[in-house]
Amino acid sequence: MQPVLTESAPRKPTPAHVGIVPVRPPKRGLRVFFFFSSAVVLTGAVSLLFADLLWRTGWSASRTVLLVLFVILFLLAAIGCMQGLYGFVLRILGDRHRITLMTDYHERSIAGTSTALLFPICNEDVVRVFGGLRATYLSLAQTGELHRFDFFILSDSTEPNKWIEEERRWIELVRELGALGRVYYRRRLTNEDRKSGNIRDFLNVWGKRYRYFVVFDADSVMRGETLVTLVKLMEANPAVGLIQTVPGVVNASSLFGRIQQFANRFYTPLFITGLNFWAQGFANYWGHNAIIRTEPFMQHCDLPRLPGRKPFGGQILSHDFVEAALLLRANWQVWFAYDLEGSYEEAPQDMIANAQRDRRWCQGNLQHALVMFVRGLRGISRLHLLFGVMGYLASPLWLAFLLTFNWIRLSHKFSGLSDITVRAFTPYLNLTATQHAFVVFMICMVVLLLPKCLALVELVFDTARRRAFGGLRCATASVLLETAFSALHAPLQMLWHTSFVVTSLLGGSVRWGGQRRLAGGVTWRTALRRHWWHMLIGLVWGGLIWWFDRPVFWWFTPVLAGMVLSVPLSVAVSNTRLGAHARALCLFLTPEEISTPPELAELQMRMVVKQKEPGREESLPDAGLAEAVLDPYVNAVHVSLLREKRLNPVYAAGLEKLGVGKPEIRAIAERLLMRGPGALSPQEKILVLNDADVMAWLHRQAWLRPTETLASWWQVALQRYTR
Repeated sequence: MQPVLTESAPRKPTPAHVGIVPVRPPKRGLRVFFFFSSAVVLTGAVSLLFADLLWRTGWSASRTVLLVLFVILFLLAAIGCMQGLYGFVLRILGDRHRITLMTDYHERSIAGTSTALLFPICNEDVVRVFGGLRATYLSLAQTGELHRFDFFILSDSTEPNKWIEEERRWIELVRELGALGRVYYRRRLTNEDRKSGNIRDFLNVWGKRYRYFVVFDADSVMRGETLVTLVKLMEANPAVGLIQTVPGVVNASSLFGRIQQFANRFYTPLFITGLNFWAQGFANYWGHNAIIRTEPFMQHCDLPRLPGRKPFGGQILSHDFVEAALLLRANWQVWFAYDLEGSYEEAPQDMIANAQRDRRWCQGNLQHALVMFVRGLRGISRLHLLFGVMGYLASPLWLAFLLTFNWIRLSHKFSGLSDITVRAFTPYLNLTATQHAFVVFMICMVVLLLPKCLALVELVFDTARRRAFGGLRCATASVLLETAFSALHAPLQMLWHTSFVVTSLLGGSVRWGGQRRLAGGVTWRTALRRHWWHMLIGLVWGGLIWWFDRPVFWWFTPVLAGMVLSVPLSVAVSNTRLGAHARALCLFLTPEEISTPPELAELQMRMVVKQKEPGREESLPDAGLAEAVLDPYVNAVHVSLLREKRLNPVYAAGLEKLGVGKPEIRAIAERLLMRGPGALSPQEKILVLNDADVMAWLHRQAWLRPTETLASWWQVALQRYTR
């Protein structure tokens, strides 16, 4: 059998584009100044009110701590509010300074270009990955520009079952689509440096053959027209190194997933428009659904190792922010193409899976606290990195704020001092202390909720968008319910993020593997095991406040309720029936649910078909190993790909380093036949699967030896394959 994946170039390198005047981004200085000045002025004014409130009951060291925490937290909230406000104004009046309007790219030809579409995966849901690739492939074929693109599945999978299933589904997909020489599969021997290392290894071998590459996530889908548009934009803007689309969250079925999906599609346009206002050509990279100019990326984005020990030293985990910063340092522009539709991703379907994803991101983002001080980075890059760090540090700061407030109240109660308050030092305030506190509280609520209100107001001016979310009534009800859920979910995120930060600071590390994106529901036992400490903290904390400071208890009710109700809340929102019921009531509708794009319809149809197809010995332990040995077709594909690796000196050296080709592996294979896969360690199974000659020998021996001489596991497997 001829191998489909070869080391020869799929096509010749294309020359760099010349003769086009680079597009300069508009002046950013005033934009950055006005934007952040707005947030700082608002923070200063409200912080003065809060300091005045603290002053009225007597100053102390704990009040100083409380004020500092308030300033930091409110500034973060004010920046978010300003992004929503600026985004709202620009969406109403029109934003001329976006990359899709700065050049006339529509009639530009992409002849002579070559683009690689990369799908880095590691122990992911294979059916979903290949379904997304297939939908993207078919959509791209409809544009007539398919021959300008090549697809690469870059596997880092370490589970034998996943590995074999990837190879089988890849060859099935190539045969079904007639995509020989268009869709490639490669599995690395080791998953060194995870996703960034996977991309780097691909570029080292094939990078110079492609002018651009697009990185997909395991759950990404992109419209073919969008991909062609991205290439045209890069051709029209030779000073641009990266264009990041804004993926819309889709295909959610649980109640939690649909709430998150609605929030993403409803609020993100305002925030991203505001972000683009001050970032312009100095934007950020989110790791996927973005097109990248290959040559500058290869020259400038090879990530360094951070000094020190893990978790902060060593490999940079959240590589995307850093890669954008390195491109900007080398004077390449990075843009958000936030108005391009047809870019999609999926998200976790329950609160626990969402927290597990945050745990992975937390450690990587905390590393950025060191990267921020790298010499030569742009100031805006440092801001992007800082906001990534503060996205997780805000939770322990909020917890510290609440505990400090409780401490002030408790120490005052046991001090024996009276509640006498003095007048505010600001002469224009003629309020009681209670009224003063209520004013500060209401301002904070307005800052937090204003962007959501503005997103609703925008619907009044945009008929098409109003229709896409099911009408103003449905959208309003959805916003109210989403806000109520967020109020319950926020305290849980606060505790989770705080534990993640503390664990990372104490030296804990995290395993990066495949994410759980399917809506399987959370059982009561799982919820109790994951949330018992949330519930315990809520009950103890609430009980103490009720005992010592009953008037404050009612102010803490929104925070405590999410903790105490965490178990039933987690079970309820993971339920797909509640998600379907909400959709039937026109709640949390999104544009993709009102009118399903062809790419998503194709993906959904394929997922249904694959779920109904006959199983492949899934009930048999180590089914992938059985299939690779017993199935003649799968064995031929597997052995062919392994032999192809030996033609590459780099791969050959890696195989030799693993021990492939040594006589000891034949002995392991003999033990596999005589005692079954249960007698092998995971490392031994990988060794056997990596040896082409041993796998071919195993196939012959399994079918030629008398059945009674084989392990009982093989006897069961052979019976299933000969039925």
